[in-house]
Amino acid sequence: MDFPSCLYEENDVILSRFSNDIDMLERKFTSFLTNFLVEEPNKILLVNGARQIGKSYLIRYVGSKLFPHFIEINLKEDIEGEKVFADVHTTNDLYMRLSNYYSAPLGDKTDTLVFLDEIQSYPHLMTMLKFLNQESRCRFIASGSQLGVALSETPSVPLGSVTIEQMYPLDFEEFLWATGVGKEWIDNIRECFLHGKALDESTHTILLKRFQYYLLVGGLPEAINNYLADRNMVRVRQTHRDIHNLYRIDASQYDEDHKLKIRKIYDLIPSNLENKKKRIVYMSIEGKKGKTFSDYADEFEYLTNSGVALEVSAVSNPRFPLAESEQKRLVKLYLNDVGLLTNLLYDLNVNAVLQDIKSINLGTVYESVVAQELAAHGFKLHYYDNKKKGEVDFLVDDYDHLTVLPIEIKSGKDYTEHSALTKFLETPEYGIDHAIVFSNERKIFKKKGVTYLPVYYCMFLGNKPQGEAVILPELESV
Repeated sequence: MDFPSCLYEENDVILSRFSNDIDMLERKFTSFLTNFLVEEPNKILLVNGARQIGKSYLIRYVGSKLFPHFIEINLKEDIEGEKVFADVHTTNDLYMRLSNYYSAPLGDKTDTLVFLDEIQSYPHLMTMLKFLNQESRCRFIASGSQLGVALSETPSVPLGSVTIEQMYPLDFEEFLWATGVGKEWIDNIRECFLHGKALDESTHTILLKRFQYYLLVGGLPEAINNYLADRNMVRVRQTHRDIHNLYRIDASQYDEDHKLKIRKIYDLIPSNLENKKKRIVYMSIEGKKGKTFSDYADEFEYLTNSGVALEVSAVSNPRFPLAESEQKRLVKLYLNDVGLLTNLLYDLNVNAVLQDIKSINLGTVYESVVAQELAAHGFKLHYYDNKKKGEVDFLVDDYDHLTVLPIEIKSGKDYTEHSALTKFLETPEYGIDHAIVFSNERKIFKKKGVTYLPVYYCMFLGNKPQGEAVILPELESV
């Protein structure tokens, strides 16, 4: 079966202007970014996310399309170089430096967008965003790879003046677009998912193979572009190694004590996931007994706020919403990109993923990719941990039904065996009677409250609003 070429079906006139740039990886974030810049003129957008996921490229691409004057300042390069913006203390100072930097008269908010990249390098500029927004002389947008950390350390967070949005690597659906799968074809598959229908054998085989390729390549733009160029996994894996090392090096901005612990925790993620419990063993970080989560809270905050790791908190007594019952003392960490994980686990042996090798347990890889999908689709991640009943891989809030949805991931043939999930659903006080199990199997069926789905259907689980207005009923007159 030949895949149709990637279709661009955006109705928005502005978005249609972007469809001719076929060399760019299409991202869902493009639509959000465009709509924000067009429809939210009175706020500044802060885009948070790990390095090398495409933030700067996408902002540069959209911003230069929408604004005749687009000014980009990389503040990380500035602080490591000439420090032009280091001693800026007023908005007038900033505009003067911008005029010198741009070498042309600045326009106004209708035609000039200033992009402050890696803004966390200068926390005083983050505080200044409030005043820049109030003056409204130009439009501003900012991004950073440690915005969460920087905001927690900024004495005056510009609340009310900014909107913070998280960006992630390409999810599986975006990977499908990149590899030539048309949106119409995906929409047909989405309809099958929504109606609980299984795909035919041929389509299932094709989609599962694409999913396996996603496990190998991952969602980092450079890795995907290298794959698309010549399908050479040597180049793809070199990209994975380079970015993995970059994430480790980024911790060097901290003092020696914090830096070493951050790197140790980050390096332990793959091996921890291979353990039965999969959660962080605090004693293994420094080899010291009696250590708890609180001893490494700053290090965990760095890893998750910088976007290089996904945190999954334990819940032993699930109640909606899950944030009210999470336990920080028992934490799992996943890498932000499944390609980085398969590189660390299997290097160039692609058969570990592509072939059914009995000695290879892909459970860790499947859990990681589902964690990546759920996070990218707006879910806050939790897992179920109960000494008597066992563990369930993921719990997410189901806002449509005001309940909790348990999700179990299975990579082998015994996908219907899940004692912990069964006990979970049989616990009357939880009041939860529905769960999902993802596996490689094509068939879809429901048994004792569990719906069994093929793993690629995880790309359709979403917790982000779809843009439709939610109108409250009109109040009665009093």
